[in-house]
Amino acid sequence: MNAEFPASPKTSRDENFPVASFLLPKKIRPHVLAFYSFARTADDIADSESLTAAEKLSLLDGLEKALSGVDVQTLDEHLAAPARNLRQSLKQSGVSDIYARDLLAAFRQDATQTQIQTQIQTQIQTWDDLMAYCALSASPVGRYLMALSRDAQYEPDEDCLRASDALCAALQVLNHIQDIKADYQTLGRVYLPRQWLQSEGVDEAQLGADSASDGLRAVIAHTLSEVEALLVSSRPLARMIADASLAREAAGIHALASRLLDQLKHRDPLSERVELSKFEMAWRFMLGVLRR
Repeated sequence: MNAEFPASPKTSRDENFPVASFLLPKKIRPHVLAFYSFARTADDIADSESLTAAEKLSLLDGLEKALSGVDVQTLDEHLAAPARNLRQSLKQSGVSDIYARDLLAAFRQDATQTQIQTQIQTQIQTWDDLMAYCALSASPVGRYLMALSRDAQYEPDEDCLRASDALCAALQVLNHIQDIKADYQTLGRVYLPRQWLQSEGVDEAQLGADSASDGLRAVIAHTLSEVEALLVSSRPLARMIADASLAREAAGIHALASRLLDQLKHRDPLSERVELSKFEMAWRFMLGVLRR
């Protein structure tokens, strides 16, 4: 089973937002990349089109065991290595493995959200459901970075953690809107609240259309308005973070998210890929850093 599962060609440079950018201290970048590699591997497993849900869950369980130091004989080297590397990284940095384990919980949810005949099996019924998913799939990334960057004199308070969670959730939902058509067509996943789709009379099959219907546009607009609220509540984050490097990183990422939000408000993610060019990403990121 594992032999047929290819290593992902996607790297940190292919992501919508910077991973281990030059703004972060050089000494922590290898740890950030180890965390990213583990998350990328788990995400690739959950998104595989060739594995069954049971096979995905088995591989994700294997990753978690490898993260705990168990020698998983059934796990191929290119899958086991990121877990072992992250385990070593966490030992060196002193950061808890809870953030990686939370990500695995989200990927297990992804693995079991599949299309059976014409029915989508989804746990995202409401906006609160989507935020609960983001608490596992997105928030742990921000919390990991703060744990990695903190020193003995600094612990982020609850306001800082909430602002970080809000920014991470906003990034996650923006990515879902970008990938709304591909998620439906290739993975049978729907990350828009089903309650909102039903209220607008939107059949989920419309997510695979060439362009968004009026009803679907209304649901997307509703979702983006909630994302905008998340970005408003996370705007103070850069001023709350004691570590100057991470604060600049947060400011740059917030600027990128705000620009992508604006693009998605005015363009149709079903008829085109809505994303920022590499040049605009760099430009907007640096503007955000300078305006912090």
